[in-house]
Amino acid sequence: MVATLLRTPASLFAEFDRMQRELERGLGLPASIRAASGASFPPLNVTTNADAVEVFAFAAGIDPATLEVTVDNNLLSLAGERRVPEPPAGAAVYAEERFGGPFRRTLNLPEDADSSRVEARYSDGVLRVRIARRAAQQPRRIAID
Repeated sequence: MVATLLRTPASLFAEFDRMQRELERGLGLPASIRAASGASFPPLNVTTNADAVEVFAFAAGIDPATLEVTVDNNLLSLAGERRVPEPPAGAAVYAEERFGGPFRRTLNLPEDADSSRVEARYSDGVLRVRIARRAAQQPRRIAID
């Protein structure tokens, strides 16, 4: 009798796992710790030089038509939605680490970023946004008459 009390059928764990996933989806919580990085999706690389600031957003598998890039008050915002395919009928999800759903990333741009000169390209899963810099003010010698 002791052995039957200590042994738990595997189906019970599967049921707990299913209930946890449903609860997390219902509350909008991530399904795993790795998926919790939805707030930092897509991952970014930012480079800068004298001519421009370039932002590389690694957003593989996203339709570029669904991406939104805006610049306002020296803030660059990238928004969109990442869709995760539903598992085939009758399949149980064993692990789910890929974040799905809407996302938004916002970052501050340097003061000399020119919001009227922004280019965005999406290629091979990478969104590249280039924001030109304004020409620096150079000292000007004033002639005295």
